Amino acid sequence: MTFPRLTFHGAARAVTGSCFRLETEHGALLVDCGMFQGPKTEKELNYRPFPFDPAAIRAVILTHAHIDHSGLLPKLVRAGFGGPVHATTATTDLASVMLPDSAHIQAVEVTQLNRRKARWHDDLIEPIYDGADVERTLAQMVPQPYDQWFNVLPGVRARLWNAGHMLGSASLELEVAVSGHKAPLRLLFSGDIGPAAKLLHPDPQAPTGVDYVICEGTYGDTDRPATSEAARRRALRDEVRAAIRPDGALLIPSFAVERAQELIADLMQLMAEGELPPIPVHVDSPLALKATQVFARHRRALQDGKRFSEGLASSLLHFTQSVEQSMALDHVHGFHIVIAASGMCEAGRIRHRLKNWLWRDEATVLFVGYQAQGTLGRILFDGAQSVRIQGEAFAVRARIRSIDLYSGHADGAELADWIRAREPIAQAVFLVHGEEPALEGLVARLEEDYGSARLIRPVLDEGFELTPAGAKRLDDSAAPPPRLKPHQVAVPDWHNEVSRLILDVNDALKSTADDRARSVLIRRLRRALDEGQGG
Repeated sequence: MTFPRLTFHGAARAVTGSCFRLETEHGALLVDCGMFQGPKTEKELNYRPFPFDPAAIRAVILTHAHIDHSGLLPKLVRAGFGGPVHATTATTDLASVMLPDSAHIQAVEVTQLNRRKARWHDDLIEPIYDGADVERTLAQMVPQPYDQWFNVLPGVRARLWNAGHMLGSASLELEVAVSGHKAPLRLLFSGDIGPAAKLLHPDPQAPTGVDYVICEGTYGDTDRPATSEAARRRALRDEVRAAIRPDGALLIPSFAVERAQELIADLMQLMAEGELPPIPVHVDSPLALKATQVFARHRRALQDGKRFSEGLASSLLHFTQSVEQSMALDHVHGFHIVIAASGMCEAGRIRHRLKNWLWRDEATVLFVGYQAQGTLGRILFDGAQSVRIQGEAFAVRARIRSIDLYSGHADGAELADWIRAREPIAQAVFLVHGEEPALEGLVARLEEDYGSARLIRPVLDEGFELTPAGAKRLDDSAAPPPRLKPHQVAVPDWHNEVSRLILDVNDALKSTADDRARSVLIRRLRRALDEGQGG
């Protein structure tokens, strides 16, 4: 093989599971090794064997610590990977709290799922990895600074640029030597790109004059109104004021890392300036506490780190660690704010908080970030009148609100500008990390500049040979699996099964009085509900 080969094992026409394999003359490396999140059809990909030999991977470069980029690293190590994992120092520190938390969540969820499987005599499952795998992974991490070249493999060197997405996030520049060619092939992986005027972080940085760009497209079809830090805080202030009720609560589902710290900073400043009355703020997430401590250690890398540190000292800010402390929040009197993970309501303590408050008129749920198709957060955001959480049904009487001003991602116009700023781009632009509508929207913004042939939207496990003359699809690429259309992914699989079973039950009741037949159908219906949304 002369030319490098790039294969997309995740974040291909989807927003999670980032994992890109680059094969060179001197060995193979991965850019990210993330977990699939969202609908059950996506999560099931976490349990498939890697479509490559993990022991043959020589190194990994991690763009940032979010679980959809880092979450399968311990699985990779468990399967035989023994090389270094390069990342910024802050990403290494955040991974040391996020990956153990991921292992813990898996253990809890697998235990709950296996209880249900045992009732139906189904085969039990095991966690994807455990704490020991995480410890081995963390031991293999190698911190790297921004803006300095380092060697990854013979003939491959890398440089990290601040992507402005979260603490430690990076875009990755690679130079790959190619036999018979004087100049190396230059690749640029965007990682996740932050928006302009991002709280706590500088605007994204990256080089120019590359051969190939691999760019995220999460919000490729979205245009946000231009805003400022002051306007963002005013919007949050207005939502908090509108939510205030005697003995009520404002629930803010939030990612424990980055988003939680931004909310803490803004809420504490609003109260310090008298824009909000003193309100107790409970951060119901042990991971958020650990992540906040990492942010405090890296405060010199933050924009306005001094103000952030002052907010952490407020007597109104409380972190819960133990389960008992978390459960005690159910008995807090007076209006209060709870920030809890996860941001899409798919796991974590926010699910317990929702069970306690969703059915109450005096509660408000405020979404401050992206809600992927099929998640509980998206179902609430779309106006569901009732939902199921851990097998229980709840009416939705709480106010459901949203402000899209805390996104860690650039919008469509900013992404297009970021790509154009990398000019000249000699060859192709691969668009990843986005659902179909978002990628189509980004293509529409860029088509006049690059033409459709140079804008490539790979599918899962599709591979390309990267030549100095252009990208060529590999003939031996794994056949792309059938993928659901976006509107199909939005409806969980269990819902279709329930609908079919309801029709079967109706037909059975009309046509037969046989108790046994009805019982069989009812058991099928209960099982579908038990394994359904949030189950």
